[in-house]
Amino acid sequence: MSKTKILYQCQSCGYATPKWLGKCPDCGEWNSFVEEARVAKIKGQKTAQPVVLSEIAPSSDSRFSTGIKELDRTLGGGVVLGSVVLVGGDPGIGKSTLILQSLNGLTKLGKVLYVSGEESPEQVKLRAERLQIASDKIILLPETSLEGIISVAQDINPQVIVIDSIQTIFSLELTSAPGSVSQIRECATKLMFLAKKHAVPLFIIGHVTKEGAIAGPKVLEHIVDTVLYFEGDRGSPFRIIRAVKNRFGPANEIGVFEMQESGLKEVDNPSQLFLSERPLDVSGSVVTVSMEGTRPLLVEIQALVTASNFGVPRRTALGVDYNRINLLIAVLDKRIGMQLGGMDIFVNVVGGLKIDEPAIDLGIIAAIASSFKNTVIAHGTFTFGEIGLSGEVRAIGQAETRIKEAAKLGFKKGIVPASNAQKLDGHDVEIIGVKNVEEAIEILFY
Repeated sequence: MSKTKILYQCQSCGYATPKWLGKCPDCGEWNSFVEEARVAKIKGQKTAQPVVLSEIAPSSDSRFSTGIKELDRTLGGGVVLGSVVLVGGDPGIGKSTLILQSLNGLTKLGKVLYVSGEESPEQVKLRAERLQIASDKIILLPETSLEGIISVAQDINPQVIVIDSIQTIFSLELTSAPGSVSQIRECATKLMFLAKKHAVPLFIIGHVTKEGAIAGPKVLEHIVDTVLYFEGDRGSPFRIIRAVKNRFGPANEIGVFEMQESGLKEVDNPSQLFLSERPLDVSGSVVTVSMEGTRPLLVEIQALVTASNFGVPRRTALGVDYNRINLLIAVLDKRIGMQLGGMDIFVNVVGGLKIDEPAIDLGIIAAIASSFKNTVIAHGTFTFGEIGLSGEVRAIGQAETRIKEAAKLGFKKGIVPASNAQKLDGHDVEIIGVKNVEEAIEILFY
């Protein structure tokens, strides 16, 4: 027996209410409620039996390579049997291209079921030919019905399943349209059960909203084991895939690719790539070292400080937190005495990277000060450190790993927090420890 219940559900956050509302009380969106029929099953289900923790046999965490080292890195070393991986990103950034390229390696496990809900078989074939992918083990299914997908999967028994994309899949048990909150949640849940039951790796491609989050309820990210975001500027050939959640490996790990005519090419040394076109003898440019997961990256931070022609000066931040920039500008103004209140300030992380760790604070401070003073920072100098509101330079983690990466690329001098410098010795790089912003500015420019 089943009982149908009518609810109104927000298509932005999934908030449900028995009556229609103009504004969602949870996320604040207007006109986002859609009527949906929810079927509540009264029939009882079999209850799982409790198990003593010490009696559970450890499972073998077997991993399989996708054939793409950068993708394997973000997954924690490879694909785990029964894992569910959600790949999100802007339209046209290369999600389908990446997954299709990885099928060359995944066919070693056996048959691959590629469910295409957006493109025709001919379109997928054209992309596969461009990527030079030809395998009898890749089975293409142009289907959007969840029940049809599960039926075919049970018949052919694939070893890998790809869903492109989850927003096009719908269940006949629900009356709502494909892409709605209830459809995405129901389809993702049933596909997850299928993957876990048969120990089949499942890749789900998802669209993103205008804010950059994966479309659908946040519960979609909770259902899956790994969430990968594809980042990058369409005007730039470089693409970055970032693991924001991973139950089988470290989160915030990244892989770097370059988009070419023949597909995505791995970048083995991203630090060298990001610094390859760095201009010399130009003010407002500094190199800092950021940790992305377990990988140290040398990136160039550029700043431009000019007199404002408007009543309210502009502040623009690309690749770094806007509020963090305003905080560091206030520290320079208050602690150092730089009159930045009437200046337009632009800060950019070169290469399309998005960095949110506080270790790059000292690099941002140095770049802004360099542009304001129109003084060049010596070539071969790098810096890192967190800045406090009183102007102190705080220690950061994995300092030795960062310095080793800088030494590989020929950097000879590092401006680092004093508490980190005390624990570092035996390197070919000259390490100078600073306790506050004033000391750092004095060493860099005087």
